[in-house]
Amino acid sequence: MSYVKIWIHAVWTVKNREALLNPTARQKLFQHIHENAFKKGIFMEVVNGYHNHVHCLFRLKNDQTIEKVMQLLKGESSFWFNKTKLANAKLTWQKEYFAVSLGESQVVAVKSYIQKQNEHHKKKTWEDEYQEFIKKYNFKVING
Repeated sequence: MSYVKIWIHAVWTVKNREALLNPTARQKLFQHIHENAFKKGIFMEVVNGYHNHVHCLFRLKNDQTIEKVMQLLKGESSFWFNKTKLANAKLTWQKEYFAVSLGESQVVAVKSYIQKQNEHHKKKTWEDEYQEFIKKYNFKVING
């Protein structure tokens, strides 16, 4: 038997960073993402976010890739959101996403960070958070 424990912190946004996710819609959407992940065999530790983006913390199994997990989470959740008409506008996710691996010692702190998104975004905009991720994880932004 293979033993694999790879933690991933992933973040993705509503297309054009539109503020589409009101508090009620967010709660239902995040609960759905968590439940759907379980049904798809994705170990989802926590899902939360704000009016225009989603954070999640999950573990990869030995037969899963980040690309496939993100495709399952994003594609199914937007389909479900639009089918259940949780907002007056159609939900479309940006194609891009952040995904970084974590060490076991970081899991508790990142889980807490994700759980406190409402408080976090009272002090910091999405743009500030985006720039912080780029810098913290040394991502190279390539345009074109």
